[in-house]
Amino acid sequence: MKVLIVLAVISMLGLGSAQYDYNLALKKSILFYEAQRSGKLTNNRIDWRGDTFLNDGSDVGVDLSGGYFDAGDHVKFGHPFAHSMIFLAWGMIDYRNAYTAAGELDNGLAALRWGADWILKATKLDQGKVYGQAGNGGADHSYWGRAEDWPASQVRPSYAITTGQPGTDLAANYASALAATSVAIGSSDAAYSANLLSVARQLYDFAKTYRGIYSQSIADAGAYYSAYAYEDELTFAAGMLALATNEQAYKTDAANFWDQFGYGTFVQTFFDWDNKMAGISVLLSRILGDQKYKTSAQAHCDYWINTERKTPKGLVFINEWGSLRHAANAAFGCLLVADSGIGNAAAYKAFAKQQIDYALGSTGRSYVVGFGNNPPVKCHHRGASCPDMPAPCGWNEYNSPNPNGQILEGALVGGPDVNDNYNDARDDFRANEVALDYNAGFQSALAGLINAGF
Repeated sequence: MKVLIVLAVISMLGLGSAQYDYNLALKKSILFYEAQRSGKLTNNRIDWRGDTFLNDGSDVGVDLSGGYFDAGDHVKFGHPFAHSMIFLAWGMIDYRNAYTAAGELDNGLAALRWGADWILKATKLDQGKVYGQAGNGGADHSYWGRAEDWPASQVRPSYAITTGQPGTDLAANYASALAATSVAIGSSDAAYSANLLSVARQLYDFAKTYRGIYSQSIADAGAYYSAYAYEDELTFAAGMLALATNEQAYKTDAANFWDQFGYGTFVQTFFDWDNKMAGISVLLSRILGDQKYKTSAQAHCDYWINTERKTPKGLVFINEWGSLRHAANAAFGCLLVADSGIGNAAAYKAFAKQQIDYALGSTGRSYVVGFGNNPPVKCHHRGASCPDMPAPCGWNEYNSPNPNGQILEGALVGGPDVNDNYNDARDDFRANEVALDYNAGFQSALAGLINAGF
């Protein structure tokens, strides 16, 4: 009944059609990922970005150049990085037509490929290692300035999980990211797609064999992205490989893990880099079809709509850190549930639209840099805060009351508090940080809304 009430209210508010240019928002989100690229830049559309950290991995004799910076810093954190690729790839699998309609399919696939290439570099299973981080968090965060100006003499350390210091969740996330990207790329580059799937299989076996939580093996990652468990990533990886291959062994693993880990009707309110329950439910409902998975998937979306707290202006408020990120992930989750033929699809899509429209400006201001009315101009991001080169950039820019020197197009900021209060300030990390995972569910939800015909 409550989902029907929500749907009715949304209808009365005139939210049944697109209020915003979702195609444009999608284009800008892809530009955000391009602004986060590290390494030797090719086809660079961000004129204030240049080549960076070409020697990453030199401390261990491995090429770890490339990939994506995590947030407003310059560290490459493998776990949330891979999660972001999973969400983006899943959106391109389910909503490929939306990318085509927006004229962004090639750019979207290029974004996936940029991430997958780094995961391939980081995977050194012949050495019993999988690299999960490039750059030290403390050293990086003590520096404010352009990545391009990082002191060449300051070598960035590389961190790996091993057979003796395992990280099931990291390896499983890598496996899921490569498997999903393999499906998204498909016949457009069959050889590359096949290689991704081959390595995904190996990573899955590594994750399944050597059990442990990655942040207990990579202590520096634990200071920023401490994981609570690995079981959900392993189950999700089995499901994603089942989706990619249709092989019974992966289906059996996924079903067994579900029972072994006691998921049942448990509702995990988070759907993010460290919490995969909602995604597991959707995947298993599709590949196995049992009602228990469908019931779980529906329960997640119903909880977000009916039970989770809301701000006075209607934002589903799952957590104060990156509130819009969590709302966007819930929107993406409900679109996945709706498009799986589960529950009240119309209400789920309307909820997703309401949440994404909040980010785009429905309450009077945009929370997406470079988009809509009164967007953020002081997001917490080192490179974007800097003036045009060759002007110097440092802590003076961090402390400046002026807008950023560059527009970080498409970046979704952390967002408001539980009372809809928002502070567009560079030093307000909770409100104004940006990150790879913030945009991932947001971008895929945009694609889902386009696909739904909004």
